Amino acid sequence: MRASDRAYQALRSDIMDWRLAPGAVLAEVEQSARLGVSRTPLREALSRLTAEGLTEAHAGRGVVVSEVSLEKIAELFAVRIPLDCTAAALAAAHGDRELFEGLTLRFESASSLIRSPDTGQRRYYELVAELDAAIDAAAANPYLLQAQKQLRTHLSRVRRLAQDDVARLTASAAEHAQIARSITQANGDLAVASTKVHLHNSLQYLLAARAHITATREEAHHG
Repeated sequence: MRASDRAYQALRSDIMDWRLAPGAVLAEVEQSARLGVSRTPLREALSRLTAEGLTEAHAGRGVVVSEVSLEKIAELFAVRIPLDCTAAALAAAHGDRELFEGLTLRFESASSLIRSPDTGQRRYYELVAELDAAIDAAAANPYLLQAQKQLRTHLSRVRRLAQDDVARLTASAAEHAQIARSITQANGDLAVASTKVHLHNSLQYLLAARAHITATREEAHHG
């Protein structure tokens, strides 16, 4: 693997998992030493991350991890809602009923998975990814998939705001179960409505979580 690819993957993973938090400065000397690469491949990696919107230039600070602001979350969901609803409707029309029935049952029993220690929540997010992939395959629209691709990069990072909130994740599992159930029943209208409910609830939760983090940060700064 090229040094720039290695640096890119390491930095991207750290950003997506919030080991590098929004606003963190990615100083070239420090990151080159940490990742064991020279500054040229590091710059290539940072350029790729900036193109994805995960990092950005900041006057006087160099390159920093991009913020996850209330405005950005709202903008993401403004695009996500119509795309996901379209995908759900297409999946209801063309999806494999047996596959989505199996996913429904797994989401119905996901509360125990969410509450299990260590790897439970990671496995829950993997289940969500399975549902996304099944809907993508059933929708079978390459233009829709391409539109969703970059969006999902940012949504995966935003989703971490719900991490460790067992109540929200449990509610989310029930919402995902209803989406999968609607597709199993080939009910496009219900699949769209269920998707809208889930995304509305997710948006409201994420906005509240981000506002709380911002308020706590400002309080610590002034206090």
